[in-house]
Amino acid sequence: MTAAHDRVEVEALVFEYARRIDDGDFAGVGALFAEGSVCAPDGTPLATGAEAVEALYTATTRRFEDGTPRSHHVTSNLALTIDLSTATAQSYFSVFQATDGLDLQPIVAGRYEDTFARTAGGWRFDRRVMHLRLVGDVSRHLLIDLPPT
Repeated sequence: MTAAHDRVEVEALVFEYARRIDDGDFAGVGALFAEGSVCAPDGTPLATGAEAVEALYTATTRRFEDGTPRSHHVTSNLALTIDLSTATAQSYFSVFQATDGLDLQPIVAGRYEDTFARTAGGWRFDRRVMHLRLVGDVSRHLLIDLPPT
């Protein structure tokens, strides 16, 4: 494998996460973390493994009649560092939402800190730490209250 190929694989994981959430595919999000964790800002794991991550998103993210959260995650400012067996990434995220009675608007923005591990089958998420920066009206997106930022 080449460094460019590794970069493309890791980038694909970062962007696939956003697509699966916006599609309401929480089982697919869980599959991305089959051997990894989604973590709170202090690094404490909130869920580890496919089933636990799927359950976390199912319990916390509202889905509408079409099966989606009616959201659009934008991931930007991706900075990657890759070595032989691990990779780290930092990126920004912005989440937009539009529902019946809610015009399209940004609802939350922040930063991801990710680590990845290389396996025989390619790269995988090891952990994702989410840092909230700006929080708007998430009442139609989340089934929980967010901690203050």
